[in-house]
Amino acid sequence: MSHGPRSGLAAVSSALLAMSRHLEVRDVLKTIVASARELLDAQYAALGVPDDHGGFAQFVVDGVSDEQWKAIGPLPRRHGILAAMLDEARPERLADVRADPRFEGWPTAHPDMSDFLGLPVRDGDEVIAALFLANKNCPKPEGGCGFTEEDEELLSILAQHAAIALTNARLYERSRELTIAEERSRLAHELHDAVSQKLFSLRLTAQAAAALVDRDPTRAKGELQQVAALAAEATEELRAAVVELRPAALDEDGLVATLRTQIQVLDRAHSARVTFAAHSFRALPAAQEEAVLRVAQEALHNALRHSGAERVDVTVDRRGCGAVLRVTDDGGGFDPATVRSAGRHLGLVSMRDRAGGVGGRLTVESAPGKGTTIELEVPGG
Repeated sequence: MSHGPRSGLAAVSSALLAMSRHLEVRDVLKTIVASARELLDAQYAALGVPDDHGGFAQFVVDGVSDEQWKAIGPLPRRHGILAAMLDEARPERLADVRADPRFEGWPTAHPDMSDFLGLPVRDGDEVIAALFLANKNCPKPEGGCGFTEEDEELLSILAQHAAIALTNARLYERSRELTIAEERSRLAHELHDAVSQKLFSLRLTAQAAAALVDRDPTRAKGELQQVAALAAEATEELRAAVVELRPAALDEDGLVATLRTQIQVLDRAHSARVTFAAHSFRALPAAQEEAVLRVAQEALHNALRHSGAERVDVTVDRRGCGAVLRVTDDGGGFDPATVRSAGRHLGLVSMRDRAGGVGGRLTVESAPGKGTTIELEVPGG
């Protein structure tokens, strides 16, 4: 290698740190390939993740322009040297890949390659990818390969950590998919509870209006007004559910700024005074911040729509490594011991699900005529 031992170790360290910064599988693959090419000073690098049909599910290259890659055409099949690395699970270091009997050519637009270093990326006994480099930027010994045994050892170290990074990224994506599926299930459950009952009432009220329209037009008019009110409530429930699917501001602005903005809007839109304060707060993991936001939104909805409150105060404070949210109103309150039948209407089930989903704890303090305080404590990362 052209690197000395110290600079080579530093380059490996930089490559490993770069891989650890990403969670998306595609980003991890790109970082592995770019790190390998830079580490071993090669002209080209590629990494292929095999599928179950004799081809590659993903194939990432570095050193090839976008125009070249488009001109090359479809992803390669598993044959020749690539198949050998995947099926035989052993390193391949060749002075000239084109002279190897397993070489089967490449597309017209493919760059010309000579010396070659490739090895499998393993997760335990499973080969999960093939990583290879071509055309080392150095003088080539007569009839020999520019890549050395030291290069192979370094690439082997990189491949071991690449396997860890790739496996972690896959686990992250699977957990995210499960989270999305769970969220869809929860939303479907809430929509069924919140909207279907209103739609059922709307249908019955419309039927009553139709029966009264001829013999008692005044009562029929009152029923139709009720139909309009029920339709508006159902629309509001649907709108709230759709908004809940995309908390974009949380990712862009953070929890405190998002809450402050939303509460300023609510303060202007309602007759009740709505305030917000945050003390010594520090950022939480994404799941915890979303749980805090959703519980705050649900508690504010209850206070402003159902309690008759004149004032609602929201605070977010640091507590240990985590945080505590408190939403307090001076409204009519209720008896928590007898609210079970109305619990879903008040969103208490949803809020407790949110809290439990991130290892948090929800407490509700209320009494008739004494207002309500909802507190959510969540752990840090």
